Amino acid sequence: MSQIDIFEATSCKPEYVAAVNRLLLQLCSSPCEMSAEQLQNLVNEPNSRLLLLTVDGEVMGMCTVGFYTSPTGRKAWIEDVVVDAQCRGLHLGERLVTSAVSFAEREGFNTLMLTSRPSRVAANRLYQKVGFERKETNVYLKVKSPSQPSPSGRA
Repeated sequence: MSQIDIFEATSCKPEYVAAVNRLLLQLCSSPCEMSAEQLQNLVNEPNSRLLLLTVDGEVMGMCTVGFYTSPTGRKAWIEDVVVDAQCRGLHLGERLVTSAVSFAEREGFNTLMLTSRPSRVAANRLYQKVGFERKETNVYLKVKSPSQPSPSGRA
């Protein structure tokens, strides 16, 4: 039987960079890559936690838990859930999401959210299986263009 571990990445090891980039290729429809510096920034980010899933010591899955406080309570988001294609069907996604849920509960978040494209049928089924309910809402996206200055005037 394989050894499966899920842990929070607290450092930026070269094997983490390679694994995250391999997983991003399977997650994103457009090219997406993280440099070692970007991954280190994510690991150092106080409002995000990168959870890695290993099978026999090799990173085969990941997700991020981001969190914030608003007037309506402490909220967390699960983002970028992906399990390597060669490990799908082994219930590793369920273990990863369940770990993210447990983390959020231990940290005292009263609302935990995630989004998933309708075309990701297995992922949507998984989220419902572990207790998420579909919320009828509109999601809007505005992406800052690279040439657009940030509100503070800094790039």
